[in-house]
Amino acid sequence: YDDPSYFKTFADRNGAPNFSIFTGEEDALAKVLAGFSADVMHPCNYSVNRFVNAKVAAEIDVSRLSHWKDVFPALQTADGVVMDGKVVMAPADWGNASIAYRPDLVDEDFKKNESWKIFYDDKYAGKVAMLDNELCITLGLMFEGMAYKDAVSVVGDKLKATADTWGKKCIANSRFLWTDATEVNQALASGEIVAAYAWNDTIKNLTDQGIPVAYARPKEGYFTWYCGLTLLNSGKTDKALAYDFIDAWLSPETGKTLIEGSGLGHSNTKSFEVADKQAVAKMGFTDPIQHMKDGTLFAQVSDEVQTEYNKVWGDIKALKQ
Repeated sequence: YDDPSYFKTFADRNGAPNFSIFTGEEDALAKVLAGFSADVMHPCNYSVNRFVNAKVAAEIDVSRLSHWKDVFPALQTADGVVMDGKVVMAPADWGNASIAYRPDLVDEDFKKNESWKIFYDDKYAGKVAMLDNELCITLGLMFEGMAYKDAVSVVGDKLKATADTWGKKCIANSRFLWTDATEVNQALASGEIVAAYAWNDTIKNLTDQGIPVAYARPKEGYFTWYCGLTLLNSGKTDKALAYDFIDAWLSPETGKTLIEGSGLGHSNTKSFEVADKQAVAKMGFTDPIQHMKDGTLFAQVSDEVQTEYNKVWGDIKALKQ
């Protein structure tokens, strides 16, 4: 997302901004709280509350965004976009989180019964890669019959017990816990791994290379998300530049780049009008609201729950190192 093609109108006028790449939203929050100065960041619907609660996110004045009027109306008011009646994130990109796998390298039984349990199956130990995220634990709770909406709020002894079983198994079986999608793409392409937690862009990347790849619809469900741009009050530059950058991200031209280049959706309704029709058709969806209803939308959790999850996840990860 530091490629100028995602904010071309801004780059044409001002040049490319300075970027700091974070491994995850919790990493980004820690940096900002430690004094790192940034004007804009790119969080997601399930994490923006962390920045709002920490009082480092500023309200966005949508009257300063020329493309706001073309954002899907339901996204303009979606949870994580609006908090306490204030717009705190300008939604931009959206898509899936599921299992990308090599159909030529996995067993037939998995293809007939796609499941997140592939990350916990010793048959695939060392041949899978999970995101560096506590989802390893949440999935375990779901395998035990708990609904996702309840699983994400589990704390205390139950959380620790699940981490000690399902969480540790997921970590042990993963060849690596990834933070960089490029690493996953390369490992799947080479056959180093046969399956990975992945977003839509991995499917687009491997398909374009002519590498056989499939995107699972796990029996437990696939996940959906939307991300966007948030103003930070730690910024020291002219706010007009920050708004210009956000507005560039909301443009239909950026949406065209996302759809055609990554297979990801975009918040601007006009993006689907200007993008290549074949690329839109390959996405399999054009309406973010219906798409999110069909999947399981990643949820926000309270600061207290997230802090406990962070500690438990960090503790069991340390055992692998």
